Amino acid sequence: MASPAPQIRQSTPLEEPQPEEVIVTRDLTRTYLMGGTEVHALAGVTLTIRRGEYIAIMGPSGSGKSTLMNVIGCLEKPDSGEYWLNGTLVANLRDSALAHLRNREIGFVFQTFNLMQRATALHNVEIPLIYAGVSRKIRTQRVVASLEQVGLADRMTHKPNELSGGQRQRVAIARALVTEPSILLADEPTGNLDSSTAKEILDLFDHLHDEGHTVILVTHDPLVGRHAGRTITLLDGEVESDTTESNTDHPS
Repeated sequence: MASPAPQIRQSTPLEEPQPEEVIVTRDLTRTYLMGGTEVHALAGVTLTIRRGEYIAIMGPSGSGKSTLMNVIGCLEKPDSGEYWLNGTLVANLRDSALAHLRNREIGFVFQTFNLMQRATALHNVEIPLIYAGVSRKIRTQRVVASLEQVGLADRMTHKPNELSGGQRQRVAIARALVTEPSILLADEPTGNLDSSTAKEILDLFDHLHDEGHTVILVTHDPLVGRHAGRTITLLDGEVESDTTESNTDHPS
């Protein structure tokens, strides 16, 4: 899919976010060019996500949720509008600074795990810390702690082909946690798992949220979305609804 290079329209920020507001977007737009036709993937998205929230971003195919995930994850810049990540105005950053912010503030969890097949679980989790220049001693301590956190203390030396699908996703979650990010951003994290294993992974996200992590799940599955305390639904690049559950108990 070809897309024009984003021409970000700079503007004077209206107001800096409050410290508890880890994500703030104001009137975000993003347009792609497909076969000579402009597709408005984001058509003015404004939202605020506070530290410690558990969010599901939902919507049908083509609703804009994947584009919004890419913008929130600092993988793309919007064409216009403001995006603040943990107090930093993203549009003002050069590519190198953007990559540094992304690696520091966001822990990604993908549907396809994205693990190095020839590397052990320990080394897969260690990679973001190597890029960040963390010393070997501290890397080892943090990797072990992250794998213990997801229940894989006894699988550190195993490679992905020696692990089940659920265990591979746990390695991916440990990798997301190891940099101690501001948010965990998960794209269809149970899409490649059977229903029983998917429940185990969602229970793990519930537990991580209970520990204080900010969790954002991007999904089309309402059963996955039920685990979140707040659901933001997109349609045609706009926020169709933004609802908060009054009952904070996790579904069984």
